[in-house]
Amino acid sequence: MDYYDSSSGTDDKQLRRDIRRLGNLLGQALVRQEGPQLLELVEEVRGLVRHRPENVASRLAKLDVTEEVDLARAFATYFHLANITEQVHRARDMRRSRAENGGWLSQARAEITLEDVPADQIAAAAERLEVRPVFTAHPTEAARRSILIKLRNIADLLDAEAAERAVLGSADVDAVNSRLAEIIDLLWQTDELRVEKPEPTDEARNAIYYLTDLYRDAAARVLTDLNATLTDLGGSPRPGTAPLRFGTWIGGDRDGNPFVTPEVTKQVLLMQHEHGIAAAEGAVASLINELSVSQSVRPASQELLDSVSADLDRLGTAIPARYKRIHAEEPYRLKARAIEAKLANTRTRHAEGLPHRAGFDYADGRELLADLQVMRDSLARQRGQLPAKGVLDRVIRTVAAFGLQLATMDVREHSEAHHAVLAELYDATGELDRPYAELTPEERSDLLARELSGQRPLAPANVELTDLNRKTFDVFHAVRDAQEQFGKAIVESYIISMTHDAGDVLAPVILARDAGLIDVARGRADVGFVPLLEEVEELAGADVLLDRLLSLPAYRAIVAARGNVQEVMLGYSDSNKDAGITASQWNIQAAQRQLRDIAHKHGVRLRLFHGRGGTIGRGGGPTHEAILAQPSGTLDGAIKITEQGEVLSDKYTLPALARENLELTVAASLKATLLHTEPRHQPEVLARWFDVMDQTSEASKGAYRALTGRDGLAEYFWAVSPTELLGALNIGSRPSKRPNTDAGLSGLRAIPWVFGWTQSRQIVPGWYGVGSGLAAAREAGLGGDIAEMYEKWHFFRNFVSNVEMTLAKTDLSIAGQYVSTLVPEHLRPIFDAIKDEHAATVREVLALTGGERLLASSPQLARTLEVRDRYLAPLHHLQVSLLKRYRSEGGADGDVDPQLKRALLITVNGIAAGLRNTG
Repeated sequence: MDYYDSSSGTDDKQLRRDIRRLGNLLGQALVRQEGPQLLELVEEVRGLVRHRPENVASRLAKLDVTEEVDLARAFATYFHLANITEQVHRARDMRRSRAENGGWLSQARAEITLEDVPADQIAAAAERLEVRPVFTAHPTEAARRSILIKLRNIADLLDAEAAERAVLGSADVDAVNSRLAEIIDLLWQTDELRVEKPEPTDEARNAIYYLTDLYRDAAARVLTDLNATLTDLGGSPRPGTAPLRFGTWIGGDRDGNPFVTPEVTKQVLLMQHEHGIAAAEGAVASLINELSVSQSVRPASQELLDSVSADLDRLGTAIPARYKRIHAEEPYRLKARAIEAKLANTRTRHAEGLPHRAGFDYADGRELLADLQVMRDSLARQRGQLPAKGVLDRVIRTVAAFGLQLATMDVREHSEAHHAVLAELYDATGELDRPYAELTPEERSDLLARELSGQRPLAPANVELTDLNRKTFDVFHAVRDAQEQFGKAIVESYIISMTHDAGDVLAPVILARDAGLIDVARGRADVGFVPLLEEVEELAGADVLLDRLLSLPAYRAIVAARGNVQEVMLGYSDSNKDAGITASQWNIQAAQRQLRDIAHKHGVRLRLFHGRGGTIGRGGGPTHEAILAQPSGTLDGAIKITEQGEVLSDKYTLPALARENLELTVAASLKATLLHTEPRHQPEVLARWFDVMDQTSEASKGAYRALTGRDGLAEYFWAVSPTELLGALNIGSRPSKRPNTDAGLSGLRAIPWVFGWTQSRQIVPGWYGVGSGLAAAREAGLGGDIAEMYEKWHFFRNFVSNVEMTLAKTDLSIAGQYVSTLVPEHLRPIFDAIKDEHAATVREVLALTGGERLLASSPQLARTLEVRDRYLAPLHHLQVSLLKRYRSEGGADGDVDPQLKRALLITVNGIAAGLRNTG
């Protein structure tokens, strides 16, 4: 995640003191573990980088490979310690600000109150509100979970020490330092590199780790605050609604990942349920502890008593006799014991593949909610309103958010995979006048529209298909089976990557129909279909695509069966790689307006799914500002946002940060739904600004594509960065290149594209072309319009702010070391072009911000980045030296010393930690 100044109230001196303290403890650990010579080497290299950089290369050349490994590890470990310390202090600042000024939801409530929004509108918005962070397995988290857990332990120690000092006036510093030293020793003795590439099930365990942590603390807090906010505004949501839910792609994202098979999907769903049921059992255990209400003191409702009686009959010995005896006069506890037994039975049913037995286990989370609601209603009617609205509502809201599955899985596949299946099916029928693959996109769309309107199965039972096509088709059967076993909420969306036209959406609809997921005639659709628009040409044609789909009666019937909601996903990463950040951001903004208008024309609700990465070059940046910068009327309660890689650890490692990040996302969504229904500016003003952005975007795209289309750029990119080593980091199960692509850049995924530019500190995807675009607009006499846009337009100001951040993290002096050492001389003019565009972009951004230097308005952040650079520089120098030797020994195809490769990979990890993002 791109690091940004999330709070202006940081106690900078205390933060620096804690970082220095951990740095000293690390130094002591280096001496204990490797001897004083390593600490001396670390300090020597730091000093050379700061005072005599011209001597660094010669000094590093004298190191043996063991010293290189240790040196790289020392700097990488320092960044891990600095990062967790910054997170601890950010969390403290957030708690302090919450205590003094209220949280994000308090601020939202004040703004909504000020606008005098009618209570009925607020109540309606509360019913529609559904914010869904979607966890993905995109390979951008370089740190192992073994490392992250130890860092979490350090954070807990620092927080406990601060709490003790706040209460008692002092703390046992020696005891804390002793424990910190112990953890740092263990950090040093833990391999930061993964030995093997993770499997999808390993990635699922990582997501489950965060989801169960959110279940226990942060999500429940945010949901309670949201309920209080809506109640204060006069729009209290119904019990059991789910304004916050979670999604996952892990185990369902097949696009380019051959390891995600239908069987893996089933395994991951079962794993989610195992942990989801365990989390629910923990919540029910808290009810058993608290709800000691006696029948002789305050009688329960007849509904509850009847429910308990029915449970006892159905469950029999599943509830131990002891509980029946000791809870005989405590109906709430007895009911909770029955729920506990049903949860255990549900676990057994899933593990053994047994059919659901009504009243004996749970078909899905809705049945659990119904049981909890009976308890709540009884309490509320029998003078127990406070615990009903307290502990029970908290559990109900949490269960509604997570269900028994923790997260709803999306399934994703590349559009061409579906056409490959259909080609085999149609060609087998012999009914086309030529092979399916030879049809034009328009002919294909017409054919599939007719097919969807008919009743026949295109794929008869047990149809023979090639192995690859069989796997694609079997996914739909796996979804159907999963819904039968776990409930309809387990998979709701089927996402089509690289959607170009209506036929790309209709193709999986036909396959889903033949698998039994869709029945147009009966108005049944057990999944929705989500076009993913990933390149600027597709974004520009978003309105044509959606209008064509919704104009088809059969497809419109599917949308109606899905509650009249059409989801569309917007791809930030690939559109940026395709056309540069300006064109990407602007076309996504324009596509949202087009989609909003088409959805309104057809009377459907639009749910936008924002495929944002952690870095600015992949759509990252402050979430709250990004949501509020969307066009008016595009967010009508429901929004989905991907959470990827290092974003998960940055946002969700500490409970206070997790609460803050969830709350700011929910608060921004609530504000956008209620307060941003109409444009903030006059139509003629917006039209003028749109024209300026059209010109700026085109000029920026031209400059960017001139770079990416330049002869030798692919060779330059591979030479200047350690991208060939990304796969060796073993940070994700998915290959870094799309299938059937060459060694060029076209098939390279967006993550390694950003990774390569970031490691060498050029960070081209985050700013390249912006300077040319703004300069072109200024030269066209639009300088005054640009200044007005920066002052008054949320979208443009947020865009410029994100670009400024990336420019500040770009360091072309360090990049020059990579170029001069690793890039053939005939390719170095490419770096000259990058330097020229960088200078132009800095000039244009400063002209807008009015600052004398980048981040002039965020001095604390600028200082943080400056300090980090002092420790990053040695890692960069070491990486350059190691890369040169690695390649001289043959690289991936040569007989390279494993320790040399290890040292190189550690520098990659360390730089990612120092910059707080991988790709």
